[in-house]
Amino acid sequence: MMSTLALLGGTPIRTKLFPAYSVIGDDDRAAVAKVMESGILSRFLGTWHNDFFGGPEVKAFEHEWATAFSAAHAISVNSATSGLYAAAGAAGIGPGDEVIVSPYTMSASAVAALVFNAVPVFADIDPDSYCLSAKTIAAKITPRTKAIIVVHIFGNVADMDPIMDLAKKHGLTVIEDCAQAPFATYKGRNVGTLGHMGVFSLNYHKHIHTGEGGVVTTNDSRLAEKVQLIRNHAEAVVEKKGVSDLVNMIGFNFRLGEIEAAIGRRQLLKGPDLVRRRQANVRYLEDRIKGIPYLSMPRVQDGVEHVYYVHGLSYDAEAAGVSRATFVRALKAELAATELREGEGVLMGEGYVRPLYLQPLYQKRVGYGEVGCPFKCPHYTGTPDYAPGSCPNTEDAHFNRVITHELIRPPACRSDLDDVANAFAKVAENMAALRDLERK
Repeated sequence: MMSTLALLGGTPIRTKLFPAYSVIGDDDRAAVAKVMESGILSRFLGTWHNDFFGGPEVKAFEHEWATAFSAAHAISVNSATSGLYAAAGAAGIGPGDEVIVSPYTMSASAVAALVFNAVPVFADIDPDSYCLSAKTIAAKITPRTKAIIVVHIFGNVADMDPIMDLAKKHGLTVIEDCAQAPFATYKGRNVGTLGHMGVFSLNYHKHIHTGEGGVVTTNDSRLAEKVQLIRNHAEAVVEKKGVSDLVNMIGFNFRLGEIEAAIGRRQLLKGPDLVRRRQANVRYLEDRIKGIPYLSMPRVQDGVEHVYYVHGLSYDAEAAGVSRATFVRALKAELAATELREGEGVLMGEGYVRPLYLQPLYQKRVGYGEVGCPFKCPHYTGTPDYAPGSCPNTEDAHFNRVITHELIRPPACRSDLDDVANAFAKVAENMAALRDLERK
């Protein structure tokens, strides 16, 4: 006999908070204490000096990250946003240029172009991976295209070989936004090494974190130098360092502190195991819910290791006969919030982020100053399409199909996952009641 949905007055599956995703341990605390005792909280100087590259923890962290990801260079920064900006600058992006980027990502992926007075051009996503594809990118390339920012969204990986072939054909720089995909692999290779540069996040809700922080990887020594310069007051350093290429050599302060770097070194060691636990949790949960006919599991291309920043499901409202909004509302009523994030409610939602081109920034084409640069810059001759409907796969995914949740993150165990699966099963058994609810 079916039990009554919590949404309709029944007893929820779970009221106990889900366990917090907390990856900070005694080893991290000991590392912080060691830095505090040293008295060196930062050793960066914004001039050409032995300390231009930072202190001992920063240097060690960068070396260890490069080794772990099989990259020639790793440059730490104070956020993935800073890393994207530095990478865009290193790519030589400037006024009059276009940068192709996904519309289904955090806003900084596109703003990286705007920072250097270039214009983001949004290519549609692949409907299965939710990442850009060579096909969708090719449709947006113009003589003004300078670079591509490929976002490995949700922990999945874009099909990179065709993208790199396309970039080579057109002479374009490829920046990978790996914020949600550290330790993911593509045909045995690490993300962040597939394009010309990769950018990782160490923000508090990522796979591993230092509170705030990021890393840029590259196998190109020229690009590495440019990222290092942009990170640390390039304009004050280039003369003494003997740098002759002054393109985008206007610097920022994107430096990571010694405490964050010390934590990052310990977090780096934990990452592979944390990813394996996520993957195991996803396999277990998917095995429990795969029989729901109007719910599709994430599709993972052969040769890709998905690392599941979130679990992104696809919902077919027409087949279900119930709107996605009502389905998700019923699920959330059966479940509980998560420790340390109680104010956010159940960590589950419809879609991910509204397509970026629908933001006022793009709809109004107002960027720098009242004259509307870079969109109305005299150096820019293009007309980007930011109209609703311009990326139909993205809009369908966000407004109709995608359901995301974070309940697969360790230390979630099988009993936690059973509650999630039982919530899906309970709602699936009561779809007739939800149809009646929607008809009222």
